Amino acid sequence: MTDVFLNQIGAIASTYNTDTIFILGKGPSADLVPPEVYAGSLVIGLNDAERIYPADISIFHADWVKNALAETGSRARLYLTSTDFRPSNNAEVLYAPHKPLTQESSDLMIQRLLSDTFVIEDLLFLSALKVARLAASFRGRPQTVYMVGFDFRPELGFASAVGKQHENIAQDEQAFRIEIQENFFLNALYMLRDTDIDVCHVGNRNFSRLSPAELAERFLPIQKVDASEGARQWGVSVIAELTTNHFGDRGRLERMVRAAKAAGADYVKVQKRDVASFYSKEQLAAPYKSPFGKTFADYRHQLELDGDDFIFLENLCNTIGIKWFASILDEPSYRYLMDFNPAMVKLPSTISEHRDYLAIVADTCTKPVVLSTGMTDQAYEQWVLETFSKSEQLYLLQCNSAYPTPAHDCNVGVVRHYHALSKANPRIIPGYSSHDFGWFGSALAVAAGARMVEKHVKLGNTEWAHFDAVAIDLTTGDFKDYVTKIRETEIVVGTEEKQINASEHHKYRK
Repeated sequence: MTDVFLNQIGAIASTYNTDTIFILGKGPSADLVPPEVYAGSLVIGLNDAERIYPADISIFHADWVKNALAETGSRARLYLTSTDFRPSNNAEVLYAPHKPLTQESSDLMIQRLLSDTFVIEDLLFLSALKVARLAASFRGRPQTVYMVGFDFRPELGFASAVGKQHENIAQDEQAFRIEIQENFFLNALYMLRDTDIDVCHVGNRNFSRLSPAELAERFLPIQKVDASEGARQWGVSVIAELTTNHFGDRGRLERMVRAAKAAGADYVKVQKRDVASFYSKEQLAAPYKSPFGKTFADYRHQLELDGDDFIFLENLCNTIGIKWFASILDEPSYRYLMDFNPAMVKLPSTISEHRDYLAIVADTCTKPVVLSTGMTDQAYEQWVLETFSKSEQLYLLQCNSAYPTPAHDCNVGVVRHYHALSKANPRIIPGYSSHDFGWFGSALAVAAGARMVEKHVKLGNTEWAHFDAVAIDLTTGDFKDYVTKIRETEIVVGTEEKQINASEHHKYRK
């Protein structure tokens, strides 16, 4: 096994902070698992299972898989294959020999599971389990591996989420191949006892440890709400600020959106800028080391979403029930995005001095406008209130542009000032853009009257990306905790109207 192979597996595994790995097959039980379950974990897909959910690593040896992926587009980050596959998304490909299953080779196939040899096994889940072991070794701690979509019952067919089937073999042969896998799977479970991976079959077989519903509840626990509250309508909008941490990768973007939705966010926010005009020629030509090239221009161009990406984002958000908008940093990008349907237009602190552009948005935008007010003072506030007089909804977000913001510079009291402005002018909506650590500043902002809070998020870490220090990692439960704290704060703050509550009673009555 080469160092290149190990390094590639390790690099992908290192972007997730969980000790969870999913191996995704195409059995119909996969339809019963919400896609958000996978969002923060390493996912290994077999054949074209990445059509169900964008896998980190896809493994296959059959030529028909190439046709399937050509039809829908490649979604994985790394392909392990014995074929001459060339992914459409420019993902990495590592080639390994395919070892067909024969009567004589069956024992060797199971034996290889615990060896240092990696091949593409006929029974692909064995190769996937081997990759899971490599990931566990790289992480240096045991991993829990959930096997989803392995029903071993050919009469049930395939998951509907896969769509059209491209495998062109006789039905009886396909049934035989699926049926024999169950015995090999049970052998693998026996062989892997007391190793660094704990394999959990998800399904409804006698050897299953979780049903699909139980898996969903484990990763997406049902929020327990007081029955007296009914279906609470939250008044504070929570924004998951993705920035460009999707790296222009549609699969990574999908994971971030689904993870934000699973954590309870109301919106996701991306960024859009015209790279060629936003930066100087000198800045763009400067050396910058990244997987996308050797210059800063190579890096920045890769981070931008194109038209197809925004259509994908819009459709995804509509499908899973979350809204989206964008920080739009220049006029060309503003004109471009108005052909789509963002819920709002965000004008970030970094362009607060670009008054000509801001005035164009103020004069032409029919959507709610969100302004962060980092690096500005009361004179800017007055200019904004006068210039954006046509905006039916104007969100003013207190912000300090330092990453991270020191506690003494958060100035949450400004939110209270924006709240006072909103009393006299209801079209103004106060908010807080958090560049400080954790949830405390955001919770105080809600208590001060914020009706919108936004928090930067990321998906794991890389060695080359310049993440800001305060972004919350969506591969952990920290963003869900952040949203929970905001909701708890909202409950405790309650209403400004003084009234007698049902929980109160007089100890001493007349």
